[in-house]
Amino acid sequence: MYGKGGWMSRHQHPRVAVVTGASGGVGRATVRRFARNGMRIALLARGLTGLQAAADEVRAAGGVALPIQTDVADYRQVEAAAAQAAAELGPIDVWVNNAFTTVFAPFTEITPEEYRRATEVTYLGYVHGTMAALRHMLPRDSGTIVQVGSALAYRSIPLQSVYCGAKHAIVGFTESVRCELLHRKTRVRVTMVHLPGLNTPQFDWVLSRLRRHPRPVPPVYQPELAARAIERAARQPRRREYWVGGVTVATIIGSRTIPALLDRYLARTGFSAQQTGEPSSPVRPANLWQPADSPSGWDFGAHGSFDDESHRFSVQEWLSEHRAALAAGTLLVGAATAAAGAVRRHR
Repeated sequence: MYGKGGWMSRHQHPRVAVVTGASGGVGRATVRRFARNGMRIALLARGLTGLQAAADEVRAAGGVALPIQTDVADYRQVEAAAAQAAAELGPIDVWVNNAFTTVFAPFTEITPEEYRRATEVTYLGYVHGTMAALRHMLPRDSGTIVQVGSALAYRSIPLQSVYCGAKHAIVGFTESVRCELLHRKTRVRVTMVHLPGLNTPQFDWVLSRLRRHPRPVPPVYQPELAARAIERAARQPRRREYWVGGVTVATIIGSRTIPALLDRYLARTGFSAQQTGEPSSPVRPANLWQPADSPSGWDFGAHGSFDDESHRFSVQEWLSEHRAALAAGTLLVGAATAAAGAVRRHR
């Protein structure tokens, strides 16, 4: 299916992807990554400034870009975007659900309206994207849906009840859909990519009621690490989940084995670990109700404010990507060692 140089051989037409939340952060890094393979990409997001900038980057990298302003909380907009993508770019091969918004605040300081809006975007946005993707993929019996998840889908932390609740819900929803697809014996696949703390613009633009500027829980990774994992999941969707970063693995396993201990640990450290020493700006943007780039006209890009401490490489992610080769190498070393031992014994 895939050529040696990437996803396609020279004799295949470029594949088509739809990426939600494509204007910034992980979505922005992902469309850049896809564009390097010459893909045709429908970019979905609310903010026009970020969308146009992302589309320019896709074209400069050799891909084909179709920016579509879309609020994923509205299913009609998502379905219309899917129809436009299929009509203008071709049959949809990959759909990446990534868009989200949230509120950084203690649960008691979040209004019902804010909770509803953030949940509609972050959880129902994935439901809507999956619905639209399946409507196009199932009749062709082909396609891959990648759900961008988080370590927080399995281990909730303080100050992020909105986000954690939505990510937990996405796991439950996706597992149910996966079972139904297996029952249908379809070749359509759905997989998840769970991410660690990332240096994305979300900490500069989400609604926050914290006294100090919000930040990702360390260790922090660059969004390009996430984009590589998403690309790999799109190529190899038979794995149920991809866990990116050693901290993600430790968090998920820890939540399954010592949940009460983690509760107490996060109660002590979770508030300070998610705030810098700088006071929160009273004029910071908030993208809950409107895109952050609409009033400012500013393109936030893929990176946030934590470049100085962010890592581009994860040993765990590399080992995961090369685990087949490593297993084969281990077997060869074992066989060679056994053979050498047999030779010594028969001397």
